[in-house]
Amino acid sequence: MFNPQAHSANLAPRKPLYAQLYVQVLAAITLGIALGHFYPEIGESLKPLGDAFIKLVKMIIAPVIFLTVATGIAGMNDLQKVGRVAGKAMVYFVTFSTLALIVGLIVANVVQPGAGLNIDPASLDIQAVNTYAAKAHEQSVTGFLMNIIPSTIVGAFAEGDILQVLFFSVLFGIALAMVGEKGTPVLSLLQALIAPIFKLVSILMKAAPIGAFGAMAFTIGKYGIGSVVNLAMLVATFYLTAFLFVFGVLGAVCRYNGFSIFSLIRYIKEELLLVLG
Repeated sequence: MFNPQAHSANLAPRKPLYAQLYVQVLAAITLGIALGHFYPEIGESLKPLGDAFIKLVKMIIAPVIFLTVATGIAGMNDLQKVGRVAGKAMVYFVTFSTLALIVGLIVANVVQPGAGLNIDPASLDIQAVNTYAAKAHEQSVTGFLMNIIPSTIVGAFAEGDILQVLFFSVLFGIALAMVGEKGTPVLSLLQALIAPIFKLVSILMKAAPIGAFGAMAFTIGKYGIGSVVNLAMLVATFYLTAFLFVFGVLGAVCRYNGFSIFSLIRYIKEELLLVLG
């Protein structure tokens, strides 16, 4: 269990407000709105900035998942304990994912946040829409479970399919734990890779203001300043849903385990503020 008091005592000197990444992101969003409103053509041309940042984030997700999951499982010598933890984690995931879906469906049907966007369907990426529609139509329980298994190991990472990467990571971690001492050099290598990978994440996150600036400038330039109101409604609905789930459902879980959800939020405050930005 974490200790917020001990954590606070070891914090580095606080950065000035302008150096906080979430403040930079919020400032970039404001500038992007202004540019898109006053110079819409320039705003539309900045779409690649947002797209590039999203691709950078997607690029790093698979390695982070693989390294953290594989080393975490391989470091547990008691595979029976791994099995028990995995079983509990699966039950937790299914139960609370279902509760999250229920909360989201209730809020979305009551608020209907996208009702006023009135976006012309002709302006959307038809190919992307058709792809999602086809997947949703063809999806079944069997198909979903089969899709978790990658055709090749490299393919899972190349396509960036998170469930496939997670599936392989779990199996690889278990195999690494089962080989014992022979797997120690491999485990040491993977553990050594964690530090530079997370440093890379830190470097990529510094580009978040640029990505936010480009994405917001494009949105306002293409759809107009009026879209911000509807977009704000959508974002507000999202945070309302998150608030209900975090303080209602996860708050109860925290109380059951003997600590306060507010203590946890204070502990990860900087990360939450970055996500908010």
